[in-house]
Amino acid sequence: MPAELLSTSQGKTLILTLRHPDARNAFDESLYAAGVEALSVAERSDDVRSVVITGADGDFSVGTHLQQLQARRQQGAEAQAMAVEGLHSWIETIRTYPKPVIAAVEGAATGSGFSLALACDLLVAARNAAFAFPNSRMGLSADGGASWALPHSVPRQLASEWLMLGERVDAERLHALGIVNRLAEPGRALHEALALAQLLNERAPHALASTKELLSEAPAQPLTAHLAAERDHFVRNAQHPATGEAIATFLEKRPHRYP
Repeated sequence: MPAELLSTSQGKTLILTLRHPDARNAFDESLYAAGVEALSVAERSDDVRSVVITGADGDFSVGTHLQQLQARRQQGAEAQAMAVEGLHSWIETIRTYPKPVIAAVEGAATGSGFSLALACDLLVAARNAAFAFPNSRMGLSADGGASWALPHSVPRQLASEWLMLGERVDAERLHALGIVNRLAEPGRALHEALALAQLLNERAPHALASTKELLSEAPAQPLTAHLAAERDHFVRNAQHPATGEAIATFLEKRPHRYP
């Protein structure tokens, strides 16, 4: 049975569930296009304020489907490159998506499954979740943006250790290092992620979009350029009609909800 991406919702949160029975939610190429399409549709919908990505049946994802990888080796480098580009298109879509995206991880998040979790803005993990990049054991280097995301999150020596040795890293350690935002009891990662999403849904969508854009651009910008970008975002958001109403309700000590 091929991999599929199930789409459901809770309130203003879109839930995307990776499902690939008997393959621990391993990816295939159809999944990447489905992920890009789901986010594209949700971006245009005012009914969606946040997105949670999770996995079915007790795992997040073990990443690339090895049988498909082996088959593509017989098809040549071009076919392999197209498959990786599909994954990278999905990762880039998540990174540039203007609404918050939360990973809810149970069980295994390995290889490009780990990369997918790192691409999300926030990460909730069950205490018994296991993360790893085993690529080097099979003669593979990183994919899914892992070699970009990790050096932006941890010292280079740790990124080197995880990508070169491929050993398991548990959720508790990632939480201590600040990569995992919230720890959950086993079986409760989605519940905790949805609670976090609800808090985000109550914030100003235009302000969250600006924050995500600024955070994405910061590593590549000198301070002067970034301060100019912050100024422009701040002024634009200060002039937003919803901001005026929010400030007025705060000053008048009235409850406020963004429409």
